[in-house]
Amino acid sequence: MLKNTICLALALALSSGSQIFLAVPSQATATILLADCEAGVKIDGTSLEQTKKRIEAAGYTQVKDLKKGCDNVWHGTAVNKDGVGGNVMVTPQGEVMPEGN
Repeated sequence: MLKNTICLALALALSSGSQIFLAVPSQATATILLADCEAGVKIDGTSLEQTKKRIEAAGYTQVKDLKKGCDNVWHGTAVNKDGVGGNVMVTPQGEVMPEGN
């Protein structure tokens, strides 16, 4: 019964244009905005913890607000080696770089 109720609520929300967030089990604290993903998009298995460690290994500190996009690019905020905070991203290939200006 609960499964049917959840499915019905999800269907109603999607049909009304609501944004739905899905917590991926291997990324319990990460969210992916399903409404922005095209059908058939494959989300890779990188986890929030792996991504945070990769960013820290690149010399950043205070890594926060990590979110994964439908393109498998992780986005968040961090402080760089010079003590300047800003947006940071990690590509599906694992490359860590500042995002935007």
